[in-house]
Amino acid sequence: MRTHVNSVGLLVVSDPALNFSYPAHIPRDCIDALPSLPGVYIFRDGAGTPLYIGKSVNIRTRVLSHMRTAGEMQMLVRTARIDFERTGGEICALLREAELVKLHQPVFNSRLRRQREMCSISMAGDTPQIVFAREVDFARTAHLFGLFASRKAALEILRDVAQARDLCTVATGLEKGLPGRPCFARQVGRCRGACTGEESAADHAVRVRLALEPLQVTPWPYAGAVAIVEESDGLRQRALVDGWCYLGAPGRGAAQPRFDIDVYNILVRPLASGVLRIEEL
Repeated sequence: MRTHVNSVGLLVVSDPALNFSYPAHIPRDCIDALPSLPGVYIFRDGAGTPLYIGKSVNIRTRVLSHMRTAGEMQMLVRTARIDFERTGGEICALLREAELVKLHQPVFNSRLRRQREMCSISMAGDTPQIVFAREVDFARTAHLFGLFASRKAALEILRDVAQARDLCTVATGLEKGLPGRPCFARQVGRCRGACTGEESAADHAVRVRLALEPLQVTPWPYAGAVAIVEESDGLRQRALVDGWCYLGAPGRGAAQPRFDIDVYNILVRPLASGVLRIEEL
């Protein structure tokens, strides 16, 4: 917002949106062609390079909202054309958007741009272990808790959980200890004695799992790939997914599917709720 004092001494607030002009350099034909249906849309520069990729259940309405937003003028000035791709529904649009953003790395997309190296907290045994996606198949491994961008982030969460639930900092791997010697948390009355043998390792492990339960990673719930089926205005689409990895449409596929945190976040709740139409392959 800009402010100024007018001739009679009143403070006037100027809204940038009021001074925004419609980007007339963008060809009208590509605007007129936009459907009021689900799909993805691509703002391209003069060389055809994607500047921004988005999705919506109503492509036309969403694109026009971009074009009326003063804060997006930098992108709009560079836009020479807008293309779209219809999808069968919202889930297919979300999956396709994530795929295209990773493929093209558009400069104005701040999310979804890069596959991140992830780690998680494993409770396969009695002691929490930090494991990485390059070493463990997150899609088909049980007892994983949380998805983190770094080991440091995972340890910070584990430390917070340990403090909140009176867990042993030695038994959780947060502190190196000597046999029978109390950890720091025990010394200040915040540990039940797993480090000194007053609490069994098994009992402590149960409490760790309960404390981490809200962060539990859902394993892929199928034996293999499935097709998510959506239909919209005569378009029927099947999106192939395996192990929280989007494989695209039938006829395409990844030679070695890799857990994708964006696909996981898109699908984990809809799959659990049973609202999606699924065909097991």
